[in-house]
Amino acid sequence: MANEYHDPVLLSSCLEGLNIRPDGVYVDVTFGGGGHSKAILERLGPKGRLIAFDRDRDAWKNAAALSPTDGGTGDPRFTLVKADFRWFKNHLRYLNALPVDGLLADLGVSSHQFDTGARGFSFRFDGPLDMRMDHRASRTASQLLRDLDEAALTNLLRIYGEVNGAHRVARQLVNANAHTSIATTFQLVEALRPVTPRGRESGFLAQVFQALRIAVNDELGALETLLRLSTDVIAPGGRLVIMSYHSLEDRLVKNWMRSGDLGGEEEKDHFGNRTRPFNPTSNKAIQPTDRETAMNPRARSARLRIATRT
Repeated sequence: MANEYHDPVLLSSCLEGLNIRPDGVYVDVTFGGGGHSKAILERLGPKGRLIAFDRDRDAWKNAAALSPTDGGTGDPRFTLVKADFRWFKNHLRYLNALPVDGLLADLGVSSHQFDTGARGFSFRFDGPLDMRMDHRASRTASQLLRDLDEAALTNLLRIYGEVNGAHRVARQLVNANAHTSIATTFQLVEALRPVTPRGRESGFLAQVFQALRIAVNDELGALETLLRLSTDVIAPGGRLVIMSYHSLEDRLVKNWMRSGDLGGEEEKDHFGNRTRPFNPTSNKAIQPTDRETAMNPRARSARLRIATRT
């Protein structure tokens, strides 16, 4: 299941961070290959409960071995919600699962999504320039490129991809799209060729593809919603465990855990004491060991942060 779809990164550290109680209620908002969920269930007792979320229909198939409603033998402690995790509070309320004792989020793109050319996430394979994590979403990356003007595309590349010379890259894409609609990943790579730095082609293309993917799926907006609502759903003493893969996500997570503010502004009471809703278990993010990175190269950029609800 998980190994074929996506190797769970920093698995033991995630489980340790959740501080799992056998009778607790836990949430995995990024089910994916099911590796983290399966490991959580193995540590839960008969009265424990796990609710998982995923908006990608390819990931839903991985729940069959765990969920009685998805064709498997079923584990009555497990529920998969086929929805964007930004709506997790409403679903948890409907499932009578509030408050929870721990929430896990493994952000970013799964190995399966990267390696499936038809999804359009990678410049290594030719396929439709799609990039939607949820097939029900209306706008693909190709449509996004057609909709944005040069100024909007410049901001997108600069903010979400941290692309050097974003204005020049945006102008190139707008001009290329005006002649022939950029509909596939290889067409995008070809359109970018005149502005692709020699010697660092892969890094540059990764930045551009990341920027488009984040915009198509509103990944930062979803993360901001998740962080804000985490204070409403996690019980005092419960854990918030989030793994991110680029600085934009990690900065939001770090700021929230340290201050309870996405911008990092601390609030204090009349006595000068910090009033943050979470206490980080460490000031530093946990990173994969050299051994794990060697076994799973995509783990190299992972940053895991853990905090306890005050």
